[in-house]
Amino acid sequence: MLCSFKLILVSMLLVYSLGLNNLVVPTATLTVHVGDPVLMVCAFQTTEEKRMIKVDWMFSSKENAKDDYVLYYYSNLSVPVGRFINRVRLVGNGSRNDGSLLLQNAQEADQGTYTCEIRLEMESRVFKKEVVLNVIPEEPKELVVHEGDSIQMGCVFKRTEDKHVTMLEWVFSSGEHGKTEMVLHYSLQLSEAVGRFQNRVKLVGDISRNNGSIILQGVEESDSGNYTCTIHLGSLEFKKTILLRVILKEPRTLVTPAALTPDVLGGNQLVIIVGIVCSTILLLAVLILIMKRTHRNKSSENPTTLVKSLENTKKVMPEKHIYTSINTKEVTEEEESAGKSEPTYMTMHPVWPPVSGIQKKEEAGNAKPKISGTWADMCLRQHGGESAADPDLAGGRCPSVPPGTPVR
Repeated sequence: MLCSFKLILVSMLLVYSLGLNNLVVPTATLTVHVGDPVLMVCAFQTTEEKRMIKVDWMFSSKENAKDDYVLYYYSNLSVPVGRFINRVRLVGNGSRNDGSLLLQNAQEADQGTYTCEIRLEMESRVFKKEVVLNVIPEEPKELVVHEGDSIQMGCVFKRTEDKHVTMLEWVFSSGEHGKTEMVLHYSLQLSEAVGRFQNRVKLVGDISRNNGSIILQGVEESDSGNYTCTIHLGSLEFKKTILLRVILKEPRTLVTPAALTPDVLGGNQLVIIVGIVCSTILLLAVLILIMKRTHRNKSSENPTTLVKSLENTKKVMPEKHIYTSINTKEVTEEEESAGKSEPTYMTMHPVWPPVSGIQKKEEAGNAKPKISGTWADMCLRQHGGESAADPDLAGGRCPSVPPGTPVR
């Protein structure tokens, strides 16, 4: 019984002496973009005046279960380790037991859990704090805006605990060697736009959360250039630079496939070009089909139109009678002595062709010559005829026309 009590007492003393009763605070979580800085606060508040003698920062990830040293601090000496060299530094105040770590230019490989351990002099306990860091894709460092539009430029300093912003500045430069202009200045809870930006720049970020974002209104061509944001947290400073490119507004023009450039088309240039070509081919096929149908309709209408035109011509041009006079130049001696020769007129009527050739011959054989009454009477009187009604009564001596008379 006595031996058991001694074993329990020795175990308790060992636990206390080894510092297994460490002080652990809740885990904090931060999310930053690739390339951004991040402040991981690790401070041990105590009522006793004990100096911080040792600080260790370690990193672990899901891919690597083994802890890697990030930085260690001992006897006023801070030493970054491994791949974190030149990217981390201790920014806390050692006299205030503050071992906060600043990580610059965060990378995707930096995503994981960071553990801080602080040891005080004459203190067996260890103060522990864990920070889970999530790294997301990088924000665009170049912003494009059309002339006359508005644009917001972000500037946020990520940290695990609130630290009051002591000063905020936005500065503009037109190039590497361009003149620097103050855009906005914030101090003592007052913000003021400066110079030509006075009526066009406004602070829209929440300063209490280390957010110094601004909005620029009525963008002008001369606003193209670099904008640098600087956030001051006491002696700690955070900077971010954004390149702004202003596009001039131009009148809309007809865009053809040849005029499209990779800058205009972006990643969908192949899809746009294929769509335009297919649309053009489809419209051409429809146009050819319409022209063929129109030509076919005109061809079918031509014979009917020609027949109707001929019929209308016949109606417009009525049947005409042709009259001609026949002058008798040779007169017999009897007619000359009698003094009774006079001009003879003949009437000519148009004759339509018969239905068949046989009918035409029969009609021609049966037809009897007709002469004018004046010529018949004169002939019958000379040859003893009594009537001019039938010229054949003269015994065939009276021809149908006077001999030698030309017919016109």
